[in-house]
Amino acid sequence: MPYQGELLSITALLARSLAEPDQVSTDRSLRHDAASNALLGTRLLAQGEDLAEVWRLAVVQTLDDYTSALKRGGVELAQRVFGREPASTRSAEIDAAFASLAEYLAERDGWVVPEWASTASTVARWYPGVPGIFRGDADRESPPAFRRRGIFITDSSLARA
Repeated sequence: MPYQGELLSITALLARSLAEPDQVSTDRSLRHDAASNALLGTRLLAQGEDLAEVWRLAVVQTLDDYTSALKRGGVELAQRVFGREPASTRSAEIDAAFASLAEYLAERDGWVVPEWASTASTVARWYPGVPGIFRGDADRESPPAFRRRGIFITDSSLARA
């Protein structure tokens, strides 16, 4: 029997999840933040990992940490993920990505962009984890916080299930 239900995109599933009432949690601690994930990124780069892997394992992990904190403690807890300034990873692309993510989430969720994110450098043009066939989409869809720093991603790049 073929599936009769509705197929939702990751973006739609995430929106539905965020719209549901949060479960009450008393845990207001953060296991990871942008600063600790930047240190991980530095180690990965020193071990020879490519920028796409560091994007996934450090920057997108920071988005996951933020989303978890947002669900557990609201914006007050979530913005603390970006409270400590990340040390430079020695990669302009990764450093700019952390700043872009902080600015994007601050603007989306209504908190003040950290000062360190406002002074981050830009890169010439980088498409983290975006296959060549989708670069046109990234050129059109990249959020301004990323675009201003030369980072081009698609709508689905930040969609997490």
